[in-house]
Amino acid sequence: QVRLVESGGGLAQPGGSLGLSCQASGAISSIYYMAWHRQPPGKQRELVANITNSRNTNYGDSVKGRFTISRDHVKNAVYLQMNSLKPGDTAVYFCNAFVEGMGPIWGQGTQVTVSS
Repeated sequence: QVRLVESGGGLAQPGGSLGLSCQASGAISSIYYMAWHRQPPGKQRELVANITNSRNTNYGDSVKGRFTISRDHVKNAVYLQMNSLKPGDTAVYFCNAFVEGMGPIWGQGTQVTVSS
Protein backbone atom coordinates (compact mmCIF):
# COMPACT_ATOMS: atom_id res chain seq x y z
CA GLN A 1 0.00 0.00 0.00
CA VAL A 2 1.32 3.42 -0.94
CA ARG A 3 0.99 6.22 1.59
CA LEU A 4 1.73 9.93 1.52
CA VAL A 5 2.77 11.51 4.80
CA GLU A 6 2.96 15.29 5.13
CA SER A 7 5.03 17.18 7.67
CA GLY A 8 5.69 20.81 8.40
CA GLY A 9 3.07 23.49 8.54
CA GLY A 10 1.89 25.18 11.70
CA LEU A 11 1.53 28.85 12.58
CA ALA A 12 3.24 31.73 10.80
CA GLN A 13 2.89 35.50 10.88
CA PRO A 14 1.91 37.45 7.76
CA GLY A 15 5.01 37.93 5.64
CA GLY A 16 6.66 34.89 7.16
CA SER A 17 7.72 31.56 5.70
CA LEU A 18 6.93 27.89 6.21
CA GLY A 19 8.00 24.69 4.51
CA LEU A 20 6.01 21.53 3.89
CA SER A 21 7.33 18.06 3.10
CA CYS A 22 5.58 14.99 1.77
CA GLN A 23 7.09 11.54 1.70
CA ALA A 24 5.66 8.65 -0.30
CA SER A 25 6.19 5.16 1.06
CA GLY A 26 5.24 1.65 0.03
CA ALA A 27 5.51 -0.37 -3.15
CA ILE A 28 5.97 2.47 -5.61
CA SER A 29 6.63 1.64 -9.23
CA SER A 30 6.54 5.10 -10.70
CA ILE A 31 5.09 8.47 -9.76
CA TYR A 32 3.98 10.56 -12.70
CA TYR A 33 3.46 13.82 -10.83
CA MET A 34 3.27 15.17 -7.32
CA ALA A 35 1.32 18.17 -6.15
CA TRP A 36 0.07 20.25 -3.27
CA HIS A 37 -3.55 21.27 -2.88
CA ARG A 38 -5.19 23.24 -0.11
CA GLN A 39 -8.64 23.68 1.36
CA PRO A 40 -9.33 26.99 3.12
CA PRO A 41 -12.03 27.04 5.81
CA GLY A 42 -15.46 26.81 4.23
CA LYS A 43 -14.09 26.63 0.69
CA GLN A 44 -13.37 23.98 -1.90
CA ARG A 45 -10.01 22.29 -2.34
CA GLU A 46 -7.77 24.06 -4.85
CA LEU A 47 -4.48 23.39 -6.59
CA VAL A 48 -1.46 25.11 -5.09
CA ALA A 49 1.27 23.67 -7.31
CA ASN A 50 2.29 20.52 -9.14
CA ILE A 51 5.51 19.12 -10.55
CA THR A 52 6.01 16.45 -13.19
CA ASN A 53 8.68 13.81 -13.64
CA SER A 54 10.57 16.21 -15.89
CA ARG A 55 10.33 18.89 -13.18
CA ASN A 56 7.87 21.07 -15.08
CA THR A 57 5.92 23.10 -12.54
CA ASN A 58 2.54 24.75 -12.45
CA TYR A 59 1.25 27.16 -9.79
CA GLY A 60 -2.11 28.49 -8.76
CA ASP A 61 -2.45 32.20 -9.53
CA SER A 62 -2.70 33.18 -5.87
CA VAL A 63 0.70 31.70 -4.96
CA LYS A 64 2.81 32.49 -8.03
CA GLY A 65 6.04 34.21 -7.08
CA ARG A 66 5.66 33.30 -3.39
CA PHE A 67 5.61 29.50 -3.26
CA THR A 68 8.10 27.04 -4.73
CA ILE A 69 7.50 23.35 -5.30
CA SER A 70 10.37 20.90 -5.63
CA ARG A 71 10.78 17.17 -5.79
CA ASP A 72 13.30 14.50 -4.86
CA HIS A 73 12.85 11.54 -7.20
CA VAL A 74 15.16 9.29 -5.23
CA LYS A 75 13.27 9.84 -1.98
CA ASN A 76 9.83 9.98 -3.66
CA ALA A 77 9.29 13.24 -1.84
CA VAL A 78 7.85 16.62 -2.70
CA TYR A 79 8.36 19.91 -0.91
CA LEU A 80 6.61 23.27 -0.79
CA GLN A 81 8.45 26.39 0.32
CA MET A 82 5.98 29.12 1.20
CA ASN A 83 7.23 32.70 1.48
CA SER A 84 5.49 36.04 1.97
CA LEU A 85 2.60 34.26 3.61
CA LYS A 86 -0.79 35.94 3.80
CA PRO A 87 -3.80 35.27 6.03
CA GLY A 88 -5.55 34.00 2.88
CA ASP A 89 -3.03 31.15 2.74
CA THR A 90 -4.59 29.66 5.86
CA ALA A 91 -5.82 26.19 4.90
CA VAL A 92 -5.32 22.48 5.27
CA TYR A 93 -2.62 21.53 2.78
CA PHE A 94 -2.78 18.14 1.11
CA CYS A 95 -0.07 16.25 -0.73
CA ASN A 96 -1.17 14.44 -3.88
CA ALA A 97 0.56 12.02 -6.24
CA PHE A 98 -0.39 10.05 -9.33
CA VAL A 99 1.11 6.60 -8.94
CA GLU A 100 1.44 4.09 -11.76
CA GLY A 101 -1.11 1.32 -11.34
CA MET A 102 -2.93 3.16 -8.55
CA GLY A 103 -4.01 6.54 -9.86
CA PRO A 104 -4.20 9.60 -7.60
CA ILE A 105 -3.53 9.20 -3.89
CA TRP A 106 -3.74 11.78 -1.11
CA GLY A 107 -2.07 12.50 2.18
CA GLN A 108 -3.99 13.18 5.37
CA GLY A 109 -3.40 16.94 5.27
CA THR A 110 -1.50 19.39 7.45
CA GLN A 111 -2.77 22.68 8.86
CA VAL A 112 -1.18 25.99 7.92
CA THR A 113 -2.37 29.06 9.79
CA VAL A 114 -1.19 32.57 8.95
CA SER A 115 -2.11 35.06 11.64
CA SER A 116 -0.60 37.84 13.69
